[in-house]
Parts: sequence; structure tokens; C-alpha cells
Amino acid sequence: MLKRFMSALSFETRILKVDPNSIKFSKTAHIDGSLPIVTDVETERNLKEAAKIIRETNNTVGFPTETVYGLGGSSLNDQSVLNIYKAKDRPSDNPLISHVSSIDQLNRKIYGQQQVDDISQNIPTVYRGLTDKLWPGPLTILLPVPKTSTLSKLTTADQPTFAVRIPSNPVARALIALSDTPIAAPSANRSTRPSPTLASHVYHDLKGRIPLILDGGPCSVGVESTVVDGLVSPPLLLRPGGFTWEQIREMGGDDWTNCKFENNKTVAAGEKVRTPGMKYRHYSPQAKVILFAPQKNDLNLSHRLEIVKDVIEQHAQDVRKYAILSTFIFPKGLINDPRCIHKSLGKDSSEIQANLFAALREVDEMDDIDIIFVEGMNEEGEGLAVMNRLKKAASNNVTLF
Repeated sequence: MLKRFMSALSFETRILKVDPNSIKFSKTAHIDGSLPIVTDVETERNLKEAAKIIRETNNTVGFPTETVYGLGGSSLNDQSVLNIYKAKDRPSDNPLISHVSSIDQLNRKIYGQQQVDDISQNIPTVYRGLTDKLWPGPLTILLPVPKTSTLSKLTTADQPTFAVRIPSNPVARALIALSDTPIAAPSANRSTRPSPTLASHVYHDLKGRIPLILDGGPCSVGVESTVVDGLVSPPLLLRPGGFTWEQIREMGGDDWTNCKFENNKTVAAGEKVRTPGMKYRHYSPQAKVILFAPQKNDLNLSHRLEIVKDVIEQHAQDVRKYAILSTFIFPKGLINDPRCIHKSLGKDSSEIQANLFAALREVDEMDDIDIIFVEGMNEEGEGLAVMNRLKKAASNNVTLF
């Protein structure tokens, strides 16, 4: 059985370069489905090859989005979705987000409506303030599965809702538009590993498991999309991501003023989840991760740093090497130990968010790194999404300081 499984995933994985700057969309393409103009011949050829795989085969493609690299297959094809799960070693009860290039494509391909009186009629009014401002972009919304649905039940994990977004990355948009196929696409990494933000990350995890990776350069956002549910009252932030909770509440209108985020929600065994990232271990390097979470307290900075040093020295006693990833407080000279590798994640919250997964991967792939210590940040703005990922990566190995 295992031998047959592996042979089904045996590919010579190719990386094809694409130039995002050569892809141009009209201002209304995300609504009416107008196709892009691609000025670079190599980019157009490679996009069409990847689109043909999505449209005409059961295979999958790695491709960049503004958030992280995705592993895409047709949302309408059971075998394509099954191959996503196989390539990632991902549990099949974890739903997938469907990526569309336009509202027109959503209507035609998922709702089966070739002509509509109102092009936005399948998007409930509660979402309109958000989608008008934030699509294309890292915003995912939950919609009811149509009564006569073309979606694979493997995409929705056989639930009454499905998750959908229009990405802003030109490569992702062009791939979806040229294939004219809604693309189910979780992050293009082996399940539980840190999400990929470079084509090389995808190749590292999925070499031999997928036929093709489109290399469109680094992802700009660096964490997955924000997922919201406006089908309940009050509406819920299910997963923090590329747009902050504050932005959702501000831009969504009156309906979103009381948007809730159940930050500490745990998922029981056997419980169905409505969006990726809620149930299983995620974002974890092979090395053990210990997260330092800042707290509001009366201790001065030097005392707080002494607590951090004591914890690091205690856990690092018998390890070969270890890394420290810092954000705002930890100085570079915090630990004077030749076994220690210190990296800054960035100078502001947006930079930290964009660098997070790449930094975790970089130090984890160094020789003999046994522990990664990470300085957390306050859970405001981008910090909510960053800390959400870090807590999962640390598997709740969290020290308050």
C-alpha cells in the first residue's frame, strides 16, 4: 500500500520562473473576470503550462500568493484534492480554501450561474463592505455551499460552508484566471511544517511529490489569509492573518464592530472545523520551539531579560546548538555562547510577519540546531497573527516574561 502511495506521488519536480511585474489586470478584472495581459513570453508560457495541469489533469502545482506559497489543485475535482492531501500528508478532515480569480468565476464555476442579475448576488450583504475594500487580497470568507454544488466534498470536508478568496498576487490571479478553475490551495509545505514563503521552501518539502512549482519570488505578507465568518451573529474572526482584526472591524461596517476572535479556542477530537489551521499541529520546525510571550507587568526591562536568560540557559544546557529569533526587546548580546545563533525578525510588526516563516525555516535547516527560542510580541495589529502562528509552532511551550 505504501509503495503504491509513493509511486502515485513520484515526479521530477520542476521550478519555472515567472515575473509578477509582467502580469497586468484591468481594475475590474476581479469582478468581471477579464483575463490578464502578460508581457513576458517566458512567464506567459509557464503560466499556461501550470494552468493546463490544473484544468486538465488530477495533479497539483506550487505557486506564490501574497500570503504564502500554495499547493493548488482543482476545487471541483475529487482526485486533485486528494492529491493535495497526499502530497502534504494532510488529514482529510481539514477543509481547504478555494481561490477564485473573480466574482464572475465564483458565480459560473461554483454556483453554476452563467448569467446573473447582480454579479455580487452570491456574496451576502454582511461581507460587502469587506470584499469591496479588501478583495483582491488576503481575506477569506465563509459562504454556504450551493444546493447543487460543483465543489468536491473533499474541498469542504463535507461541511455546509466553504471558504473562498480572491488573491492579489498577480501570479496566483493569472494562474486561476487562465485555468478558469477555482483552485483549492493550502500552504505548499509538508503538513505541520512552517509555511513556505519562497519557491525553494516548497521544493525542500515537496520535491518528487508535485510536478511543478511557479517561482514568483518571495511572498509579501508572510502569513496566511485572514478567515472570517459573517454567517453567524456576532461575526467571527476564525483565523488572524494578512488583514488585522482591527482592519476587519474598521472596514466591515456596523455588522463587524463586535467581531469576535476566540483566541484560546481548542478543538475537541472528532470536532469538525470550518477553516484550516484550527485543529492540527501547525507551523512547527523539527527543532523544539520555546516562545517568550511579553506580559504587562511592573518588572523593569533588565529584570525581565534576566528571566529570559535563565530560561534559555536552563533549556540549552545539553543541546548542540540553538537559535534566538528576536523582535523588539531582546538585544543581540543577550546570550554570550558560541553555540547560539541570534537573528532579528525585523524592525516593525509588518516586517516581522513577513519574515517569520522564512526565519524559522532558515535556522531549523542549520546543522545541529536543537532548540529555537523566539521573542513574541503584543497581540495587537499584525502581532495577533504572528503570535497565533508562534503558539502553534511552540506547541504551547510558552514562557511569560
